[in-house]
Amino acid sequence: MKQNEIRGIICPVITPMNEDESVNYEELGRQVKRLIDKGIHGIFAGGTNGEGYILTAEEKKKIIQKAVEAAEGRVPVYAGTGCISTRETVELSREAEAMGASALSVITPSFARAGQEELYEHYSQVAKAVKIPVILYHIPARTGNTLTPETVGKLAKIENIAAIKDSSGDFSMILRYLEAGRGEEFTVLSGNDALIIWTLLAGGAGGIAGCANLFPETMTAIYNCFRNGEIDRARACNESIQPFRDCFQYGNPNTIVKAAANMLGIPVGPCRAPFNRLSEGAMEKIRQSLEICRKSGVR
Repeated sequence: MKQNEIRGIICPVITPMNEDESVNYEELGRQVKRLIDKGIHGIFAGGTNGEGYILTAEEKKKIIQKAVEAAEGRVPVYAGTGCISTRETVELSREAEAMGASALSVITPSFARAGQEELYEHYSQVAKAVKIPVILYHIPARTGNTLTPETVGKLAKIENIAAIKDSSGDFSMILRYLEAGRGEEFTVLSGNDALIIWTLLAGGAGGIAGCANLFPETMTAIYNCFRNGEIDRARACNESIQPFRDCFQYGNPNTIVKAAANMLGIPVGPCRAPFNRLSEGAMEKIRQSLEICRKSGVR
């Protein structure tokens, strides 16, 4: 995969589970095919919306392999290979490359506080271990670690560090990352669905969008319309998902996405405990938002 091919709406595919919380690999394959048929530009296996934070190492490998097989080369497959230790991240990254992943998404190490030199060395070692593109994944609210624009600028000079996914929700950080990577073959993706159009307008390449599991046609239209010069339509598509995004205040966002998927008849099963509880009030708000989206043509 060439670095300039990292673009569009990439779906962090939900990891379907059976009622006993075991991974439903067959359903995962069906979901990958469904999303590609709906026009998604890429599949991200083992991401936050795929509950990558609670999967075992063996499950992650099987999920990546299944996604690669199901995609059949129709779109790039991005593999979530970030672990807490550099050693484990390098190991999983090499295995994902061998399985046929197109690129790697590497979340910052979590729990223990990491300095910028430590983060730089972590990503440098991962990049040296593989030949495929590496995407930095910044989500400080979940990991506790921040990648500064200065560090990102240094990492962007490494040949196969190709992009960053920013899920901080801070648009000023996206702008600073764009500036940090200027002059390099480096791009920025929004990890916040609501900021995709603004990221594109600022010079970014698209987004890794959890809501694409639910509304793949509307989400891909944001990018497709933008590329066609239909900016107002792209903005309208971006804004149309806000009624559902407003539900994220009621619980863990990826738990909410999975609950909504089941309501829409997408059989992805439960989240893995303990992140599988939503109040009845939250469930009703999700139902209401999906009805609003349905009536407004979001799909």
